[in-house]
Amino acid sequence: MSADAQKSAASKRLFWIGWGVTILPLLVLIASGGAKLSQSESVIKSFDHLGWPPGLLLPLATIELTCIALYLNPRTAPLGAILLTGYLGGATATHVRLGEWDAVAPVVVGVLLWLGLFLRDSRIRTLIPIRMNL
Repeated sequence: MSADAQKSAASKRLFWIGWGVTILPLLVLIASGGAKLSQSESVIKSFDHLGWPPGLLLPLATIELTCIALYLNPRTAPLGAILLTGYLGGATATHVRLGEWDAVAPVVVGVLLWLGLFLRDSRIRTLIPIRMNL
């Protein structure tokens, strides 16, 4: 097998591993945005506990789902990842302010989003040159 063919096969493998890593955090975020759109009583209670007014459910759901759409588009995926990082930073800060261990969850989601993007997008690997023996 030629060097170019090996590189292409490795790149395809990284691409699919990247999508595998990306699926879980995306499902979490889509469920979160959908829950906010539902404006169910449990979501409103959760928002009240966090100190957020229920009137922010729709705007936050719109922001979250728009960032997800940007992240899913290969051309805008880096922008989507940056915006989702900011969004998840707000979630982390909210939980830290309340002294809750739930603050770890948005950090893990963000790390998995970036890891998935790193693995499937060579532009990110160029920007963040981590040596890998894959």
